Amino acid sequence: MEVLRDQNWLLTVGTFLPLVGVVVMLFIPKSDEQSHKSVALITALATLAIGIYTLTQFDFDQADKLQFFADAEWIKVISSNYTIGLDGMSLPLYILSMIVTVLVMIYSWDHIPSPGNPKAFLSLMLILQTGMAGTFIAQDLILFFVFFEVVLLPMYFMIGVWGGEQRQYASLKFFLYTMFGSALMLVAFIALFFKVRGALPEGVEPSFSIPMLAEYGGLLGRSAQIWIFAGMFVGFAVKVPMFPFHTWLPDAHTQAPTQGSVILAAILLKLGTYGFVRIAIPILPEGAREWAPWIGLLSVIGIIYGAFGCLAQNDMKRLIAFSSVAHMGFVMLGISTLTPMGFNAALFGMVAHGLITGMLFFIAGSVKERYHTLEIARLGGMLKQLPKLGWILGFCAMASLGLPGLAGFWGEFPAILAAYSPAPGLSEEVFRVFMVIAALGTVFAAAYLLWLFQRTAFGEPKPEFSGGHGHDGHGHDGHDDLHDVNTYEWIAWTPFLIAIVVFGVYPQLMFKIFDPAVSVALKAFGG
Repeated sequence: MEVLRDQNWLLTVGTFLPLVGVVVMLFIPKSDEQSHKSVALITALATLAIGIYTLTQFDFDQADKLQFFADAEWIKVISSNYTIGLDGMSLPLYILSMIVTVLVMIYSWDHIPSPGNPKAFLSLMLILQTGMAGTFIAQDLILFFVFFEVVLLPMYFMIGVWGGEQRQYASLKFFLYTMFGSALMLVAFIALFFKVRGALPEGVEPSFSIPMLAEYGGLLGRSAQIWIFAGMFVGFAVKVPMFPFHTWLPDAHTQAPTQGSVILAAILLKLGTYGFVRIAIPILPEGAREWAPWIGLLSVIGIIYGAFGCLAQNDMKRLIAFSSVAHMGFVMLGISTLTPMGFNAALFGMVAHGLITGMLFFIAGSVKERYHTLEIARLGGMLKQLPKLGWILGFCAMASLGLPGLAGFWGEFPAILAAYSPAPGLSEEVFRVFMVIAALGTVFAAAYLLWLFQRTAFGEPKPEFSGGHGHDGHGHDGHDDLHDVNTYEWIAWTPFLIAIVVFGVYPQLMFKIFDPAVSVALKAFGG
């Protein structure tokens, strides 16, 4: 694969800059909360500035090539190098991780969850940012694995320390599930390395380089590919999470603090789907062909199961968590078709889901802060009491159910369309059945999201929150918490809301970046 090495310091600085902020915060006393918030926000903004500069230097005409490519010796003993690069598939996700971190930092300015301690909380968020960005730029399997695992620990502590009542249970479940998947994934990576090493032509140096493995992975025997793919499949599927590996997700989301939920939904779930499109499918084409119908089957089960799970919930945050299972089902259905259209839909769906579901978790956090409950039956009349928050919830619900003209539509519709004619070698009949089931899933999505909106936003406010005469939207008389959207929330949310509309109206903005890189990833399938 061709690579462009100009300005190859950019990605390293963009990825590791947050750690500089962490080091600075170590020397500031814990009691100086204002300084910690300032350092964290400045670090996140500086990282985003590097990201925006990377965006301006990116050659969009060559989005199929790895750019800002760097390759340095790292662990020679195991043939693993520090190999990094960005192409059209990883660029939007890399930038999204930086934007989300900045907006979460702004939101955190006056929303540090109890038991407080901004020093630890914000430091963990910066470490998380390094892990997320690193996963999207890594072009070496061992490096990818290291970054993939780095995000585990900060998230574990964010849920375990700042989470809800059952935080210990949720954080342990999250950790054990992900570690289980990662262990199998690592075994698969090692098996792949040794198998490819035996099949390499003379003069080619064996390494864990993803571009090199993508070039020679197809030389492996069919059964070797199927088994190695199986190991990767479990590792990535747990992270997505696909049915039946999803059970850690509702618990983790429900117990996590708002910031944790937003980062989990916006970025961390994408590490699994990204693993499929970057590593498993391009390197093991035969294995992918064999597994594709099963991935498709589990995806559509996830779509329907997630929707029914949503209809059964009485907790707003848990409902949004189950909707993630359904939405990621559409992403995985697109991936399972092994077609350019399916891959493009999946990548678009990843970004759209990050924006929309991240936004829904922000809203859930603000509702919890005002009403001190997320029980849907106790909420109501939000449009009367907190009209702005109510309308934003309505807007995000419409985006989440895939309303044309908003970003959610372009992740779901092309994925369903791609299932009509999957890649050669896959059964059209089977995938057309998947297509019909997935299309029904969109109806259920409308049902649970509109039902959620109807129960929380319409009607009269419940007496416990209206104080009998607190309908003026300010919620005085002992309900001082009932204030509408504040300045920090507006600053943190507006970029999300604008992006949902912009990408919904002009999806080509993203598709033209993804498409050239997708063609390279699918060249083994005639993509």
